[in-house]
Amino acid sequence: MEGPVQLGLRFDRITEPSAVRAILGFACNQGFVFSLFYLGANRAFGEGEFAFERADLLLTLAFMVLSFALLRNASPRARDALLSRTLLWCYAGLLVLGSVVSSLAGTGAWGIVVEGMLVGVPAGLMLAAWGRAFGVRPVDRCVPEVFVAAAVAAGLCLAFSLVPIEHALLVLKLLPLGSAFALRGLEPFAREGGSSSRKGPSAGPQSFRFGDLVATREQHDETARLSKKIIAGTGLFGLTAGFMETFASDPGMASTPAFSASLLLLVLFCAAALQLISGGASAGSDSADQQGPLDGVYRLAVLVMMAGFLFVPVLGSFGVPGESIMLAGYLGLTYVLVSLFLVMAKLTGQDAALSFARGFAMLYLGEMAGIALGNAIELFEPVEQAPYAIAAFAGLAALYAYLFLFTERDFRALSVIVRDADRFDEACRAISQDHGLSKRESEILPLALRGRTGERIAGELFISKSTVDTHLRRMYAKTGTHGRQELIDLGERTVRRLGGK
Repeated sequence: MEGPVQLGLRFDRITEPSAVRAILGFACNQGFVFSLFYLGANRAFGEGEFAFERADLLLTLAFMVLSFALLRNASPRARDALLSRTLLWCYAGLLVLGSVVSSLAGTGAWGIVVEGMLVGVPAGLMLAAWGRAFGVRPVDRCVPEVFVAAAVAAGLCLAFSLVPIEHALLVLKLLPLGSAFALRGLEPFAREGGSSSRKGPSAGPQSFRFGDLVATREQHDETARLSKKIIAGTGLFGLTAGFMETFASDPGMASTPAFSASLLLLVLFCAAALQLISGGASAGSDSADQQGPLDGVYRLAVLVMMAGFLFVPVLGSFGVPGESIMLAGYLGLTYVLVSLFLVMAKLTGQDAALSFARGFAMLYLGEMAGIALGNAIELFEPVEQAPYAIAAFAGLAALYAYLFLFTERDFRALSVIVRDADRFDEACRAISQDHGLSKRESEILPLALRGRTGERIAGELFISKSTVDTHLRRMYAKTGTHGRQELIDLGERTVRRLGGK
């Protein structure tokens, strides 16, 4: 019996202009997030022993989750409008403004709320936009780009955190501008007229109706395909991070005093992850027991997290707090999850912006719950015991998620089959180029090869069925086929040719 198909990740095109643009742009986005979440101050609601720590992070995450909910419940046309290239600069400007609003609105509760709203909503939408940008790229290319971008972002923040110049970190507040600039030059944002392939020159101008703002039941079902086990595991990993956020510092101090150590460990983690991915990509796939290349990265991230939990009471006196190790593992795990969300979007055929929205919403909801529970533990536990109680709860949650929810077997079941989905996309591009299909015909081709009816294609592309039929007849003539079945046969032959079978 033939073994499972491996996720064959590619490093040979990582220096292409589009790859460099994606890496630097996503590095700007993540570098800003690092500076906002971990290089600021621990701002709290209230004072004294009843102070609610990391209220700034809690509210920012809450507004990000709100933006994800907005995307998930919007219709495709409304979602395209929210993620259009026209609004990217607006989001970037709001992020820059929101990141400095604490000095304008004060450090009290009002300043925390305003900052959370101005930063959280556009940050969530920008993250979803990056999901869409990576989602149209082959997974075997974008997964290495994600880890390289994470290493670049960590290195950039580490460099600025060590610069002995007052207010040097303010430069990091401008990174959303670089993120927006990079996004506007990437597919699908580089296309004139919008951010989605559902729009095109032949679609014509369209106006919004009230009904366009609410997704149908069928569209809701399409965005709900991520596994419940994986979503639950993602939430528990977020819970562990939220637990640890509550005792890394005291209100008024730096939110993460040893974050430089976390950044350095994250750079090393990304280097190790790329090595594991490269080794997995070059390995053969003849054995059914062969693991996917991301399995080892997932295992490494959880190992680093668990090491941090175990070393909380040990390494503090050596200047390497266990929470800094745990945070490095959590950040590394975040990029494993990014890769997973891209894989799931590819396998389900859904917009990767929706995959990001659902996955990160659960991750951040878990982190918010962890912050709340960590504050509760600190309120009821003696001061000297609270850090160890929180670390114990966090470690148990991460271990449960790893062993019983988001297991390596679940991860492997996804990673070993996604290369076929990439080959399908490559086959569509090859057919379009070899037979000179127009832009609109190239958009119809993958839907036709998947067996969509003319009515379904018309609905997804917002064009009439007669227009679809006209394009299909032209496609048959250009490809030398005589109907839908022969076109599907051509697609299957192209997939086999690209796979070397």
